[in-house]
Parts: sequence; structure tokens; C-alpha cells
Amino acid sequence: MTKLKIGALPDERPVKVSLELSASVHRDLVAYAAALARETGQPVSDPNKLIAPMLARFMATDRGFARRRRMTHSPDVSEG
Repeated sequence: MTKLKIGALPDERPVKVSLELSASVHRDLVAYAAALARETGQPVSDPNKLIAPMLARFMATDRGFARRRRMTHSPDVSEG
């Protein structure tokens, strides 16, 4: 079986965000939750809780984003 990109859901203090998903994206999210439940043996009671780890994984693996983030967070060497 192919390993999914996200694992067990972290238990962190959430920040509330509202968004709308297309019906097809929501169906895929529900299907992903079912696949994750089968793989981990832990039920996913709310597929919406997958959105944050999916976004985090996406941003962590986006090389362009990482490059830009390093550029904006690196200290300016010209300042003394």
C-alpha cells in the first residue's frame, strides 16, 4: 500500500478559519480521511481536520516557498 503524505493528526491549539470547498474537493477529502483511517487504524471523525496538516505538508515541500521564506527571514548581512 502507498504511504499517505500525512500521518496521525497533531493535537495542537487550533486557529479558526472558514473556507468553502468545491463538492469534488470535499468528496476527495472524505475519501482521503477514509484511506487514512484504514492505514493508521484510527478513525478520522472530522475530515476537515485533515486540511491543516495537508496545507502544512504542502508548504513544507514547496521549494519555491521555502526559498522565498529563507530570503525574507535571513538577516541582512549589509547591516552592521
